[in-house]
Amino acid sequence: MSNNKNWLEKIPQHAIDYIGQNKIEEIQCIISDTSGIARGKAMPASKFSKSSEMYLPEVIFNQTITGHYADIEYADWMTEPDSVLTPDFNTASAAPWSEDTTIQIIHNVHTRGGEPVPQVPRNVLKKVLGFYDDLGLKPVIAPEMEFYLIARNLDPAIPIEPPTGRSGRKAAASQPYSMSAVDEYSPIIDDIYNFAEAQGFEIDGITQEGGAGQIEINLDHGDPVELADQVFFFKRLIREAALRHDCFATFMAKPMQNQPGSAMHVHHSLVDKRTGKNIFVNDAGDDSAEFYHFIGGLQKHLPSVIAILAPYVNSYRRYVPDFSAPTNLNWGRDNRTTGIRVPVSSKASRRIENRILGMDCNPYLGIAASLACGLLGLKEKCQPQPEMTKDAYHTGNLPRSLREALDLFESAEEIQAILDPKFSEIYLAVKKLEHSEYLHVISPWEREHLLLNV
Repeated sequence: MSNNKNWLEKIPQHAIDYIGQNKIEEIQCIISDTSGIARGKAMPASKFSKSSEMYLPEVIFNQTITGHYADIEYADWMTEPDSVLTPDFNTASAAPWSEDTTIQIIHNVHTRGGEPVPQVPRNVLKKVLGFYDDLGLKPVIAPEMEFYLIARNLDPAIPIEPPTGRSGRKAAASQPYSMSAVDEYSPIIDDIYNFAEAQGFEIDGITQEGGAGQIEINLDHGDPVELADQVFFFKRLIREAALRHDCFATFMAKPMQNQPGSAMHVHHSLVDKRTGKNIFVNDAGDDSAEFYHFIGGLQKHLPSVIAILAPYVNSYRRYVPDFSAPTNLNWGRDNRTTGIRVPVSSKASRRIENRILGMDCNPYLGIAASLACGLLGLKEKCQPQPEMTKDAYHTGNLPRSLREALDLFESAEEIQAILDPKFSEIYLAVKKLEHSEYLHVISPWEREHLLLNV
């Protein structure tokens, strides 16, 4: 196999522009693990240019968010074989927060035989897209990322607090779309813009959300893998920008009590690869049969993948009525109380917004799971329930706990087949172990109300 000697000829122009006349000090070879954490290896640029491939043990995809490993009995791959990593040069981008000139590159992960490792989140998404390709369809998505800027929190036992803004006051809640609220932490926003520009990312818009210190960043529509890569990169970018200004950024679904949760809303449309037309609209300009089948698939199959869209015990604290989060699988036009929303749009940009995903989910897996549900809707010609035209907040029919969601996923054979059985087995083992670890934790609420009263 050839080495990476001429790798500079293969990377995007924005990475070349960032390097300029500087000496490249370091290459960060990264992948997303099951939780969405960036893992990999850093090496001097001179070493990278001489390499052809690198290796990481497959078992890292068995790792929980706490760092423990889920065991799967009788698995023939539990001897911890290495997976092979090769660079996807299209993903090369700056790490502009680094002191030295550093480039980060997402890597493809495959076996020594060249087959994609099925439990790798990026490979799961690519597999789902392959099923659409077989139908002559190309999904187009647009993610919306919500997150909180928070005061530095060094003790997990202390509740999270909003950050202090330029005025010296803590960020206020219930100020959605307030420009003044965004201006309070404009130095962080400026760094986010600058970092994004250096990495070649286009931000479609930044707004203040309803929570104290809560921000939303919208990305332009495009290819699902490319957009998942961007969300993966953005999480790191935003954290680094916040650290420069003595605060944290968090993507927890529900970091603060009595504040709204953070979602990753994903807009979907489907393009006919032959004609280039959006198939959610028919020749007469009306909503097509495929438009309704996709919604029907989301309504029928989303319960089976909530464990992926809401992957932690904290995720279910977000699904609270009247806190700007859906608690249902109803669909409606321009109705933000429904879990499935059809935004106001032109015929060419007709799209379906899945509002169920939490910002804490792995972007590759969340997008893959949502698309898998829509795919089954197309294949099964699912018919949606009647459109919801009123407040749907109190019509909840989502799983209320991670344990319930895992049970639904475990029995969803069709979904597991699309995502991959091996991935599904590992994901269930990881999440069951995380849930078991959580059950061993005694919360402040229990100590406060039970210690001396029961």
